[in-house]
Amino acid sequence: MTPEEFRTFGYQIVDWIADYRRRVAEYPVMSTVEPGETRAKLPAAPPDAAESFTAILEDMDRIILPGLSHWNHPSFFAYFPANSSLASVLGDYLSSGLGVLGLNWQASPALTELEEVVTDWMRQMLGLSENWNGVIQDTASTSTLVALLCAREWATDHGQTRGGLQAETAPLVIYTSTQSHSSVEKAALLGGFGRDNVRAIETDETYAMRADLLEQTVLNDLRHGRKPCAVVATIGTTATTAIDPLAAIAALTRQHNIWLHVDTAMAGSAMILPECRWMWQGIEAADSLVLNPHKWLGAVFDNSLFYVRNPQHLIRVMSTNPSYLQTSADAQVKNFRDWGIPLGRRFRALKLWCLIREQGLSGLQKRLRRDLANTQWLAKEVDAAPHWERLAPVPLQTVCVRHTPPGLSGDTLDQHTLAWVGRLNQSGAAYLTPAKLAGRWMVRVSIGAEPTELAHVQTLWERMKHEAEHF
Repeated sequence: MTPEEFRTFGYQIVDWIADYRRRVAEYPVMSTVEPGETRAKLPAAPPDAAESFTAILEDMDRIILPGLSHWNHPSFFAYFPANSSLASVLGDYLSSGLGVLGLNWQASPALTELEEVVTDWMRQMLGLSENWNGVIQDTASTSTLVALLCAREWATDHGQTRGGLQAETAPLVIYTSTQSHSSVEKAALLGGFGRDNVRAIETDETYAMRADLLEQTVLNDLRHGRKPCAVVATIGTTATTAIDPLAAIAALTRQHNIWLHVDTAMAGSAMILPECRWMWQGIEAADSLVLNPHKWLGAVFDNSLFYVRNPQHLIRVMSTNPSYLQTSADAQVKNFRDWGIPLGRRFRALKLWCLIREQGLSGLQKRLRRDLANTQWLAKEVDAAPHWERLAPVPLQTVCVRHTPPGLSGDTLDQHTLAWVGRLNQSGAAYLTPAKLAGRWMVRVSIGAEPTELAHVQTLWERMKHEAEHF
């Protein structure tokens, strides 16, 4: 493809995306294709001869769009907000078009230095002190893995330079809550700790980790010759957006020199609002934290911010320094290859830079406050409605609900819950996700898609009542 052909089709793609965003509310929110349906429409073998890009765009409409669930639909209330603000889309487009890699600072100096700037902008926006240093990773799963690798080396005084975990006499233990994201356990397994050394701490009535049980478990492990290594606290758990008691947890980790990592992947965006920072009181005592601007804030996926208080420790754990990457500037600059797992880095800072500049802090705050207000409206409606139950506090933008008609309980109530939410999703009018809480099915309503206004939430509530109450 020549630059002129790229110009022609590039304009067409921008028009196509703009038209898609303008009419996205016309599509069924959840894709209704059957398994294998999309694949059946695609050739089994690659084309031998070149095809026109016009044919590719035609297949986007004919094949790809029907197989998509529309995360930027105003009636998308599933999973979590995954906003791809159009300013950030353009930043991602710029990154792909430039096609540069950040192997080291010299490979593309602006890639590194813009990342330094935007991570510090975000630090300031979040109200964090200057003690934090940030880097952009792909996802929170990767950030949590990096955090636990740092914790492992902190607890073993860099045992990786000797015999690794195999040489340790005391098993290293990881602590998290029963409500933490599955990526925490996965990171612990990939980090070599073993499932037997992962402690799932029970939660209180708000589904937050019980600090008293955490302390008891830590002390019990110490008595039995095990070594507490890391606590992963969550601000905004996946199922209910519960808030672990960070200050109490931090006091314990400081006392026993345990690494404290804070997973605030979705909820972290709310910390640009000063009125929400009570949720992570004690954050300055943590060792690392992760938040995902590619969720509620609006940056295009993938864009995960990982902050540490001791960057030299991170670099020592992650550093690789082959001769072909060494430059005369190394002593004066950051080489972000030493801040994570991959050697090569995309220019991810561009999509966050474009978003912040185009929206401004006040614009981002206004949207998040809108979403919080809309969520409180729904929570009050659920509380006031007969035979509807709100199952958890609503500190953020998720409401956990269950319809409880008289005479239904146990497995029968579970079947009813899955049936009405399934009908609603299949209708194409909205998309919600069911989840288990305390062993029983409930429905999560996650509010925060960029085009979602109060009217969309009000319409959703009427549809929920219709599907649940007319069975």
